Formats: sequence, C-alpha cells, structure tokens
Amino acid sequence: MSEANQVNGEAKQTNPRVATGTVVSNKMAKTIVVLVERRVQHPLYGKIIRRSSKLHAHDENNECEVGDTVTVSEVAPISKTKTWRLVRIDERPTRV
Repeated sequence: MSEANQVNGEAKQTNPRVATGTVVSNKMAKTIVVLVERRVQHPLYGKIIRRSSKLHAHDENNECEVGDTVTVSEVAPISKTKTWRLVRIDERPTRV
C-alpha cells in the first residue's frame, strides 16, 4: 500500500457508496436486483432525463419482496456481478 492509504500502519477506511432503489427481482437465492434511478440534465438540450442502473445486492435472509424500497451499500465483490449488500428496507408497499 502507498503511504497515502495508511494511517499509523493500518489501512484507511473508505466510505462506501450507498444507493436507494426499488427491488425488481428476488428470484435468486440470497440475491436481489435493485433498480436505481437518477435524474440528469441532457448535455446539449438541457432536458431532464431519467437514467437507471440495475444493481445485484446480497440479501442474506431473503427478506426483500418485489416493490420494496431498499438501501444498499457497496462492498467487496461477493460473486461475478454482486458487489452490493442490503443495508435496510426503507419502505414496503401495502399488500392487500
């Protein structure tokens, strides 16, 4: 490690990225797919447009359902596509 990354001989902690989105799939074992939408301005025309990303996140207890709003945090790679983990379930839709 470089000198900039060390503090008193220990590795410096970094703040992981955090994202909030909607669960669109929970069909895999201990994995959810979270759709994260953001609004950006078009560089030429200036119109506000929506951009989205699908993140695969680790759900240890299989507690998420489709439609839940969740917060996920970036972690070291768990598998080929899974580099996020579930932090908390923010909101559940009302089910009838």
